[in-house]
Amino acid sequence: MPRRLRDGSEDGLEPLVSLDPRQAGSVSELLEAMSRTAFGGRRLGEAFGVLREMAADPSCEIIVTISGAMSVAKMGGVLCTMMESGHAHFVVTTGAFVTHSLSEAIGASHYKMRAGLSDRELYERGYNRIYDSLELESSLEGVNRLVDAVLTARGFERPMGSYELHHAIGEHLAANGAERSILGCAYRTGVPVYVPAFTDSEVGLAVATHGLARSRAVAADPEEGVLFVDPPLFNPYLDLYDFARRLAAAETLGIFTVGGGVPRNWAQQIGPFFEVINSRLGTSFEVPRIRYGVRICPEPEHWGGLSGCSYSEGVSWGKFLRPEEGGRFAEVLCDATIAWPLLVRGLLETQGARERRTRSSSGERTSD
Repeated sequence: MPRRLRDGSEDGLEPLVSLDPRQAGSVSELLEAMSRTAFGGRRLGEAFGVLREMAADPSCEIIVTISGAMSVAKMGGVLCTMMESGHAHFVVTTGAFVTHSLSEAIGASHYKMRAGLSDRELYERGYNRIYDSLELESSLEGVNRLVDAVLTARGFERPMGSYELHHAIGEHLAANGAERSILGCAYRTGVPVYVPAFTDSEVGLAVATHGLARSRAVAADPEEGVLFVDPPLFNPYLDLYDFARRLAAAETLGIFTVGGGVPRNWAQQIGPFFEVINSRLGTSFEVPRIRYGVRICPEPEHWGGLSGCSYSEGVSWGKFLRPEEGGRFAEVLCDATIAWPLLVRGLLETQGARERRTRSSSGERTSD
């Protein structure tokens, strides 16, 4: 049987368009044009479209999850911009991200790794290497002093979650001239910051040693070795309950994910958590599911880990709405230090253009 060759338009296929950078007057226009190309460029352009739709939805509360040392990579200002512009309502991240951001907040610097220095030499000089960058051990000592000072001043006498400690640190930073640090910005904008794997960080260790110092609860036993008793007043379930309460009150949910790991999964498990509650406790809570999702991560899906798994896989767990229910997702297999700033810059441009049009239609004079 002879083939019937079709021209694409008969089947409603969308044609690709050659990219002319001279026709793009802004980053947002460039990203829109890239969505009509192919490969990674199309993925980035399509992600911009979903992010723009997410941000334009007035009912949508946006969760930003971040793994990796993005603060050492100097992406903290990108997150602060998202919080300040109303594009991040919750932050779920790693203790490393918070710790390294506090180095910046106390005035310390991160440095480029210099060729020729071995990792042993770096250790002896007090430099901690993070791929191509360095964190100073002396800076981490300063972070420890900051956390200790906040804990002492607050005198926490009841169990606390990480979001409460981060709020207190942010308040301290904002009052001392570091209001555009990550936690200072989160405090100013009312964005809670959760760290699910809290003890896996310098800040977590600072809390642990603060508690030990106060109670002198570490000792050596001839047979048992080192003994730790009377742990700090920290309870990770306070984070889970607070996060669940806030998300249950949201009309629509979106998620913007940088990397994967614990922050991503912890934030996405909110739907399954409410399903478990309803199933085992006989309640009838409405199950919150995520409608919009944009993920930036270079890890491929076939490794089988959570960092690389698709949003479609999350649908099978009840974490996301199906596309036929309105789910809108995009995934960019790229280094976040490349894609994240471009997406946020494009979003700011479209938001600014929308605000100018709104003022103009209302009769308010505008100027560009």
